[in-house]
Amino acid sequence: MRRNGSRRRSQVDQTVAVSAALLAALFLLPLLVVTPFRSALFGREEPAEEPADGTGEEPQPPAGGELDAARALRVLDGEEVLEMDLGTYLTGVVRAEMPASFEPEALKAQAVAARTYTLYKLRTGGNHGGAADVCTDSACCQAYISEERARSNWGGDADANEAKVEAAVKGTDGQTVLYGGVPILAVFHSSSAGRTRAAGEVWQSDLPYLQAVDSPEPGERIPNYYSRVEFPAEELKARLQSAFPEADLSGGMEGWLRDADADGAGSVATVSVGGVRVKGARVRSALGLRSACFTWEVQGGSMVFFVTGYGHGVGLSQYGANQMAAEGADYREILTHYYTGVTVEPYRG
Repeated sequence: MRRNGSRRRSQVDQTVAVSAALLAALFLLPLLVVTPFRSALFGREEPAEEPADGTGEEPQPPAGGELDAARALRVLDGEEVLEMDLGTYLTGVVRAEMPASFEPEALKAQAVAARTYTLYKLRTGGNHGGAADVCTDSACCQAYISEERARSNWGGDADANEAKVEAAVKGTDGQTVLYGGVPILAVFHSSSAGRTRAAGEVWQSDLPYLQAVDSPEPGERIPNYYSRVEFPAEELKARLQSAFPEADLSGGMEGWLRDADADGAGSVATVSVGGVRVKGARVRSALGLRSACFTWEVQGGSMVFFVTGYGHGVGLSQYGANQMAAEGADYREILTHYYTGVTVEPYRG
């Protein structure tokens, strides 16, 4: 009897052991399946802790540029279409669009603006149909330069400059300027005349995030911040007549441009050209002036233009951004200053 009882206890013990093993396996199996793929599912080794009251540090973008690397681009370079990831493209854009000698936070602001502009192009269809997503022509998309060419231009500063540019792109991985949750038309220019211009003052349509704001331009340290352009009468007449064929330029040169209205930035908002009211931005384009912040006077047989700043004056001022960075602003402060009512965060679209 004792032997049979022992056998029964042994069978019960085995049953309990087997049940415990199966139960343990039941709970451990999901962990064994999920753990090897944790980083693929969640994008990082450990989940980030959220601040308990929303007042902690903002979550940082993943190191190494994973978000940018995950987005493929077709870049039209002359007649050739190059395939590269977004991070590689943005590095080439920042090399070309902003001096590498600028402050690190200004370079970061430029990287985010360039990323945003690119994503805006992708979202709206761009200018190249099915052939490419963007191009390397600054008149159409954004300027771009390869590392090899940039290093040749930089000379002895090549290693340091390349490191700064790459750090600006990787350090803002995926960060985008959003308005209403979508990328904005993040236009930028070299330098304004102390205040940027609203989009509607330059182009046909206004945009809520492209409004006039003060800009701390260090004019005395900006190359060609003040420029002077002189046109002999015949050349000026030919340029104006070509751009504004309806203008009456039959009288003396002193009457060809009259009654300029200035906007809040000091730029020419509108001006009468031979009796036709046009935007100052159109005169700037017709004459190839560095900006629409200009005055003029007749000197002998020529008309001389005095110009302040460089670019259309809308959105981010690069020299203004560099000055803000030198005074302690980070890239988010710079971007939310120049683009009104926006947020800076990754765009998942």
